[in-house]
Amino acid sequence: MGREVTAIVRSLPAAHALRAQGLETVQADLDAEAPVLDTPLLFWFAPPPAAGAQDTRLRRWLASRPSTRRIVYISTSGVYGDCGGRWIDEDAPLQPVSARAQRRLDAETALGEHAASQRSEVVILRVPGIYGPGRLPRERLAQGLPVVRHAESPYTNRIHADDLAEAALHAAAWGRPGAAYNVADGNPTTMCDYFTRCAALLDLPPPPQVSMEEARQVFTPAMWSFMEESKRLKTGRMLEELRFSPRYPDLASGLASCL
Repeated sequence: MGREVTAIVRSLPAAHALRAQGLETVQADLDAEAPVLDTPLLFWFAPPPAAGAQDTRLRRWLASRPSTRRIVYISTSGVYGDCGGRWIDEDAPLQPVSARAQRRLDAETALGEHAASQRSEVVILRVPGIYGPGRLPRERLAQGLPVVRHAESPYTNRIHADDLAEAALHAAAWGRPGAAYNVADGNPTTMCDYFTRCAALLDLPPPPQVSMEEARQVFTPAMWSFMEESKRLKTGRMLEELRFSPRYPDLASGLASCL
């Protein structure tokens, strides 16, 4: 976009790595402080804390009253909760099930309040599962952990990491202030399909398949939380308003780029 970029990072090694790429960096712990930066455009990619009802990291930043004209925030499609596999757009009710999705919804609320009081612009990207180089479930597949069989497996949406980065730039340029956008490849499949495809790509045995009832008995709480939601995201608003079409419109094309 032809602009200078400053990255906020927590660790010194991360700061060194980014500086080696020519980026300005500010090292800060967002759980303890809100660095004072005046910037016309902010991409907020930091996740909420791992516990609690609020995104205290983001709220601490907003309380510092930064001078920011536009904020692009990466939220989660989890704010919609379980939709029974239906196709949904951005006007679907927000009924998060998991605690992490509730914290994301709190962040969306905080940003809306900030925009109203500070006359800034907020664009929200509701993002599903992110995959890409270095982000495949190699360890889980190598351990032989099961997946819910195809007939019962919930629908899941995906976006390639490179596509998400480009979508964020499009949101900065063309996103409508106050609007939310589903950012996904537009071709959801089941979790069973995703893990099976990843296993084939990584030359690992396909994961064993179990029934939903069996999964309830053997999955960890974290794994089970992803089984409680099934939805298919409509992406028409992303295509039309953000003028963005994914380079990888499905898993067949996207996974091939991950090695």
